[in-house]
Amino acid sequence: WFSAEREAMSYDVVIVGAGPAGLAAAIRLKQLCRAADTDLSVCVLEKGAEVGAHVLSGNVFEPRALDELIPKWRQEDAPIRVPVSSDKFWMLTKNKAWTLPSPFDNKGNYVISLSQLVRWMSVKAEELGVEVYPGFAASEILYDENQIVAGVATNDVGIAKDGSKRETFQPGVELRGRITLLAEGCRGSLSENIITNHKLRESGQGQHQTYALGIKEVWEIEEGKHKPGSVVHTVGWPLDMKTYGGSFLYHLDDRQLAIGLVVALNYRNPFLSPYDEFQKFKQHPAIRTLLEGGTVLQYGARTLNEGGFQSIPNPVFPGGAIIGCSAGFLNVPKIKGSHTAMKSGMLAAEATFKALVEGSSMDLYWENLKKSWIWDELYRARNYRPAFEYGFIPGMALSAVER
Repeated sequence: WFSAEREAMSYDVVIVGAGPAGLAAAIRLKQLCRAADTDLSVCVLEKGAEVGAHVLSGNVFEPRALDELIPKWRQEDAPIRVPVSSDKFWMLTKNKAWTLPSPFDNKGNYVISLSQLVRWMSVKAEELGVEVYPGFAASEILYDENQIVAGVATNDVGIAKDGSKRETFQPGVELRGRITLLAEGCRGSLSENIITNHKLRESGQGQHQTYALGIKEVWEIEEGKHKPGSVVHTVGWPLDMKTYGGSFLYHLDDRQLAIGLVVALNYRNPFLSPYDEFQKFKQHPAIRTLLEGGTVLQYGARTLNEGGFQSIPNPVFPGGAIIGCSAGFLNVPKIKGSHTAMKSGMLAAEATFKALVEGSSMDLYWENLKKSWIWDELYRARNYRPAFEYGFIPGMALSAVER
């Protein structure tokens, strides 16, 4: 509900999250406004201190959605400069690395920093007239008298441990929108509340979401070991045969290497620590020689959606929609979700524009999503992750048959 104590700002569209999905939606909305010679006010709220601060990803980037959103991005100094030059797939034992045929097809893809990409997208959005507010976390969904979502509110600050208001107390700010798009990323708190309260999982594909934990470091390595565009994925050690997961090594520019380990959170060993497994992984002879003499520049971790096609909720609720990883569009066998997140944001933007300008329903987003290449891509990959429930070797065999 609205509060008389809080300052309120009104927009046509409020977007929560300045990641690939949220910014793609904002850009697409403003592009449609220009094409129709009309205007909609668009606000993007970002919890990080700056855009990109909370974006963490591998990232081998598939530019399919960006080609649709900004066709001339190659001429606009986008931070996408390192094409994939080699693509290897290793099976690790404790002391050996066996090369297997690669199940990935990264031809035409790029090794990038996703945080740099969303910073660039933020500039493009602001050039079109989008208002981007970093440093503000949305903590509450606002409803009108008809229980339709009418925006979000930020946190109150200056609250003591006992809940009393300190002298420094400042109430949060209400950002009211005719349409609210939630692009919080994997397991966003507001998105999860909306999914539960409006039973969106049940009216979608129906299955619960599953998750993995990804741990990543960015290293600066020695010049002689650096191969820009080189991509390596591994399976096997240090994980056991009943634990789904794997690692990645991506060579960026400027002698930088992104290295990480992803572990599915349904592991059966209660003593398993993904962080400790990552430390073991870096001691493997094939990995240690690459890192020796290098320096860690950054590190972090994040969760990933792994439910895939079966876990997609109905993303439309009264007053808005859920986009990107908040809805769960990660393609598990590709280990990619940025392109699908961006496309979902674009589809939601198109439905939002029609709803506000032409009076149509936001259900158009759900309908167009099912007709898009996102749906086709995730449908074809639907059995990859479930196959590994039978164990590592049967899972590899079944996923190979699926491909």
